[in-house]
Amino acid sequence: MPRRRIRAQHLHTGESVDVVYFENGRYAPRSLAVLDHFLRDHRDGSIHPIDPVLFDFLHIVNSRLGGRQPVEIVCGYRSEKSNALLRSISTGVAKNSLHMIGQAIDIRIPGRSVAEIAQVAESVQRGGVGRYRRSGFVHLDTGNVRTWGS
Repeated sequence: MPRRRIRAQHLHTGESVDVVYFENGRYAPRSLAVLDHFLRDHRDGSIHPIDPVLFDFLHIVNSRLGGRQPVEIVCGYRSEKSNALLRSISTGVAKNSLHMIGQAIDIRIPGRSVAEIAQVAESVQRGGVGRYRRSGFVHLDTGNVRTWGS
């Protein structure tokens, strides 16, 4: 099985990561820990394990779009407190967001539109895909296959 790699930059922390998280037919625990830390809640620093299947989803989407640019992370894990804060100031935040259990990520890919990213993600059929055109990002999650946004 080929190696799977995530190259990303977190828009809120300014941190970057370039890590092979799957190699020799298995997930690499140390690399997953690096990604868990990288995708921590940027508001309070809390860390939660991220579903490795979410990394696979992200890897497939980015690869199908050429994989030349690091993915930009808008949001990874989100604590209950952060989620409540966001819900108090925005209408687009789910009460039981999959971000709170490490099963969702919001991304941008430089040079690619929300529509392009979402179209590819929807074709993968791995989970939820939300289009947030005004905010300029795509939501990916490992919940049920579904789509929203325009």
